[in-house]
Formats: sequence, structure tokens, C-alpha cells
Amino acid sequence: QVQLVESGGGLVQAGGSLRLSCAASGRSFSTDAMGWFRQAPGKEREFVAVIRWGTGNTYYTGSVRGRYTISRDSAKNTVYLQMNILKPEDTAVYYCARSRHYYRELEPYGRSNAYDDWGQGTQVTVSS
Repeated sequence: QVQLVESGGGLVQAGGSLRLSCAASGRSFSTDAMGWFRQAPGKEREFVAVIRWGTGNTYYTGSVRGRYTISRDSAKNTVYLQMNILKPEDTAVYYCARSRHYYRELEPYGRSNAYDDWGQGTQVTVSS
């Protein structure tokens, strides 16, 4: 089993930046992709970004494209989410997730059920 631990959340003013980290540990880390999701109060969990572990190819939801960057450090089994130009509507609990499913295209990783393991979440609050 793989454990995912997020860190890096916090309170930031609109226009600011944060970098989230998600460290994976466990016996076996056979992974096809790592993703970030977020859930705002009263809303459903939504997809943010995904990175294919082997190639580093990435895919973002439209509302964060150009502001967020997902990356990974394979040696550390860690995925990052650099968030710039943050807006109050980015406020949410951010979750990282791991997928052992291969999809030829990245769009299917936008579904929660594409993932096998989830972290506990880290709060990001953006003040106006």
C-alpha cells in the first residue's frame, strides 16, 4: 500500500503563490500518473492537474492552466503543485492522488475513479 502525504498549504493573499508537495511512501510505487484535486466548501471534488509519471506529460483543468504547474521528482517519489496568481476561488482542500491505471490520453485522469490512493488533503486559503 502507498501512503500519500500532502504539505505546503496555508493562507495567502490574492495574487500570491504557494507550492504544494505530495510525498509517496510504501512498499511498491508502481505508478502511471499522479494528480491533484481540490474540494471547496459545499462543492464537489474537482480535478486540477495530472502528470504522467514516466514521461512527465501534464494536463490541467482550464481554470488553472497558465497559473499552476505540476511536476515530479521521481527519485523522491514526490509530486509538486506550484500555484501562482492565486485567486479567492482557488480556496479549497487540495488532495493528491495516485493512479495505477494506464490511459493513452491524459483526459481520463480527470475522473476521481481513475485513482487508487489519496492523501489526506491540505488546506489552501486565498484571501481577497
